[in-house]
Amino acid sequence: MKKTLLLFVLLVLGAARMASAQSMSPLGVWTNSEKKATFEIYKCGDKLCGKIVSLTTPNDPATGKPKTDSQNPDPKLRSRPRLGLVFMQGFKYDSDNKWDDGKIYDPESGKTYSCYMKMENANTMEVKGYIGFSLIGKSQTWTRVK
Repeated sequence: MKKTLLLFVLLVLGAARMASAQSMSPLGVWTNSEKKATFEIYKCGDKLCGKIVSLTTPNDPATGKPKTDSQNPDPKLRSRPRLGLVFMQGFKYDSDNKWDDGKIYDPESGKTYSCYMKMENANTMEVKGYIGFSLIGKSQTWTRVK
């Protein structure tokens, strides 16, 4: 009887944990602490990607034209618009509300970093870009846009 009760409790706890992980999805629209832009995290195949969906200042103050990917190391890509730019890709679910093995591109510097996203709660997540090891890098807290 005790074994059956223990098994039942473990199954209930496991189901609750799975439900919690599903409710802690990064899918949706986010902004960072600087609030210069909003980003949409969406499914792309069996992984997650992210694109820029709005910019606080969509036009380049120097030219008055929409901002482009002017810092891209590939000269052929420097004229593509920042708005709609897919700048995150390849994220797969790891565990404990963490999506890992992704890449994040910074259009302001033209650099690409390894990256992970970890949900802190339903409306906040840590996004960390790094080179090599995730212990060294830069973290940002993103907030879900409602």
